[in-house]
Amino acid sequence: MEVLVEYMAKGFMVMLAISLPCVLVAAAVGLVVGILQAVTQVQEQTIAAAPKIVLVFLTIVILGGYFMKILSNFLFEGTNIAFNVVTKNDSFVLPSDYYKYTRPFSAEMQDKINTNSSMNKALINQGKIPWDKKATDRQIYINAKQTTSVAPNFLERMKIQKGN
Repeated sequence: MEVLVEYMAKGFMVMLAISLPCVLVAAAVGLVVGILQAVTQVQEQTIAAAPKIVLVFLTIVILGGYFMKILSNFLFEGTNIAFNVVTKNDSFVLPSDYYKYTRPFSAEMQDKINTNSSMNKALINQGKIPWDKKATDRQIYINAKQTTSVAPNFLERMKIQKGN
């Protein structure tokens, strides 16, 4: 879950990195034109609009390649997270029958109660965890299979940047 929150925060940073140059150019042009209008005492609002439009357009043309590079890196990282990180992390995906065995669906659970001894123990000892001594009754956690990737994924890239 933290990977998705970090990716959303990076999305906000990308949005700021792309919009900030245009906003700063528009503010600077507005300041300069405002000073010139105050000195010359010409108070026409359309005079300030034309230079802002032209210079913001030039800013987009000049920095457009940089903006596209930032957006394409963000897109590639997002698809990498979507297909390589989220799909291999079992904490993001619930089993298909997860809601079948929760408390509101007790009628659907009746067929499982009679056959599953650990379920019977859990229902008898509510609020306590009845651990069985047998290894067959315990759930075993198995790590997801990792595929080889040429480029480091998002988590590996974060560890490299932190120096760990």
